[in-house]
Amino acid sequence: MAKNIFGQSIWFKKKIFQTVGRFVLWYLLKPNKVVVSGSKILTEIPGQNVLFISNHQTIFTDVIAMFHAMFAALNGQIDSIDDWSFLKNPKVNVYYVAARETMKKGLMAKILALAGAVTVDRTWRKGDEMIKREVNPNDTKSIGMAIKDGWVVTFPQGTTRAGAPVRKGTAHIIKQHKPVVIPVRVDGFREAFDKTGLKKLKKGTELSLKFGEPLKIDYVNDTVEELIKKMGVAIGEDHQPTQ
Repeated sequence: MAKNIFGQSIWFKKKIFQTVGRFVLWYLLKPNKVVVSGSKILTEIPGQNVLFISNHQTIFTDVIAMFHAMFAALNGQIDSIDDWSFLKNPKVNVYYVAARETMKKGLMAKILALAGAVTVDRTWRKGDEMIKREVNPNDTKSIGMAIKDGWVVTFPQGTTRAGAPVRKGTAHIIKQHKPVVIPVRVDGFREAFDKTGLKKLKKGTELSLKFGEPLKIDYVNDTVEELIKKMGVAIGEDHQPTQ
């Protein structure tokens, strides 16, 4: 049975995309209005070495919706996820960066971890405790492997907390691995769902996913601070940098 670069079954990953994807579409997204824009760019970028940077409003639902928009565009459905047939042919070399501790909490998190999570240790927080620790080189290596293999979604703020600053880690990843960087802005998810994104709070909410043009980056000369600024502006979260 074919496996991906992390030794996971590609067939099983595809089945998770299809099964969880149908549930999310029917139970979470259908009661709301999903508005996708800019997804044509997904048909024009390489199939590998692409990093998507996005603001973050729920732990799971906004990234799953993002995957839906990607699969739909690659199957000829631009700026829409109305026709669920795109789940028959999902792109399997897509990944997302997630906190290791989060992906160990509960059965759903563990299942979704098998759908492409690249888990990392936060350097500034452990649970509810604020800490400061060195970046785990194995985490950086894993993200690099995923970028080389396909598309990776990351959240440079590192949290679903509203107003959080963009952190330096993603800037270092961009300088080291030199991916095409696509910004994404999501809105409405925080109003429609709880923090996990798995419990509905309000129906009829407009859920917006806006894909932008690739960022113009000088991988050699742009400083980490300049990249933080570019990312913050691109995802609509232009705050002061932090560690």
